[in-house]
Amino acid sequence: MEYNNNKEIEKILEEIDISEEAPIEEPMRQYYFIKKGRAYVAELSEKLDRPLYVCVNTFGCQMNAKDSEKLLGILEQMGYKEETDENKADFVIYNTCTVRENANLRVYGRLGQLNRIKKKNPHMMIGLCGCMMQEPEVVEKLKKSYRFVDLIFGTHNIYKFAELIVTCFESERMVIDIWKDTDKIVEDLPTDRKYSFKSGVNIMFGCNNFCSYCIVPYVRGRERSRNPKDIIREIEKLVADGVVEVMLLGQNVNSYGKNLDEPMTFAQLLQEIEKIEGLERIRFMTSHPKDLSDELIEVMAHSKKICKHLHLPVQSGSTDILKKMNRRYTKEQYLLLVEKIKKAIPDISLTTDIIVGFPGETEEDFQETLDVVRKVRYDSAFTFQYSKRTGTPAAVLEDQISPEVMKDRFDRLLKEVQTISAEVCSVHKGTIQRVLVETKNDHDEHLVTGRMSNNLLVHFPGDASLIGKLVDVELKECHGFYYMGEIVS
Repeated sequence: MEYNNNKEIEKILEEIDISEEAPIEEPMRQYYFIKKGRAYVAELSEKLDRPLYVCVNTFGCQMNAKDSEKLLGILEQMGYKEETDENKADFVIYNTCTVRENANLRVYGRLGQLNRIKKKNPHMMIGLCGCMMQEPEVVEKLKKSYRFVDLIFGTHNIYKFAELIVTCFESERMVIDIWKDTDKIVEDLPTDRKYSFKSGVNIMFGCNNFCSYCIVPYVRGRERSRNPKDIIREIEKLVADGVVEVMLLGQNVNSYGKNLDEPMTFAQLLQEIEKIEGLERIRFMTSHPKDLSDELIEVMAHSKKICKHLHLPVQSGSTDILKKMNRRYTKEQYLLLVEKIKKAIPDISLTTDIIVGFPGETEEDFQETLDVVRKVRYDSAFTFQYSKRTGTPAAVLEDQISPEVMKDRFDRLLKEVQTISAEVCSVHKGTIQRVLVETKNDHDEHLVTGRMSNNLLVHFPGDASLIGKLVDVELKECHGFYYMGEIVS
């Protein structure tokens, strides 16, 4: 549960006396430090004779984006104003990703630029958090070569952010607080949502799958599910605050509930969420094929609110490569699952992730992947060239694929995916679809952009008053991955 209501937060803060010792229990301990931090921010603001500004830069996945909303919510409660330009900010925090090693290099490059800015503005604070900070060698490098960084923490103790900021104000040293793992989930902290009408909602944290190419289980820790009552309570509050669509987030939502004192399946959770009055749409990601149950398919098939879109990463079409990836399903099992899903939900939109060039992948293996793409006929696919990730089992495998072969396979895969996607997406032409309007169009001020239940975008004439509303749109023209349409009265 997270607070987006300033009145509720102010009521909590009024009852806190920062002249006393900090409470032990969470989340009241963090509200104590939010109030204490306000005093430090106000003092520096008075000294500079202007407001203080914060820039939160997010790298990586939707889980990181959700975490950044919490960071910004806490910072704003302390008195900072949001700023999108890090060159003008008094506090810059990078919420990092480490799925690929080049993501780390990007962060180091940006830090070098921040160092020059900080030399001109010595009061400036720099924070680093997220997955990259869970790697011991990264922290050692920062301690040695980036001493100007003020705060470093990881993925497991983000709820302590207010406390860590106060420690920074009260300390002349670099503050480092990294936990190896945790089973702790702290509810009822402030958040600042990016959108008023839709919101991500964490239902679980961590991952137990250990795919051989993936660093996530090592930096996000073991799976831990939120209490369903806390999830329901959060969504009810979001709906009361104008949210019509939620995206349920987890590294593998299909394994939700296994570690709860009173186990609950993901399908059962969806059924409870569907009962919430005023909630119009439910999305979720990501689904691991090995854990997608018949129960979930049935719930999706009969639901009035779950969107007709399922992201089902296949990663490879070769059973041999899937075994090396530790995905724990075969090509045949995946195709049977897709067949079952399409039979139960004929209008489902399927999207996927595919990696080409995994160590040991032969041309025959690659052809198996193309075969899956042709048989499933995805609406779209996120395609990647394998990137060796230090710290994962796959990084030390023999038969690493040459960049030239990898690029050739990637180009052929992309062409196949795009050809099929254009054909699959075009079938909706001439139909009337319910669309959630999300934003003004970036390229034409006379258009707005919305998203259909199947996750396809549609652009159509409209103004800002439509943002956040569900409207009926006739799809006039298909342009591959998006439509042009007209609103239906």
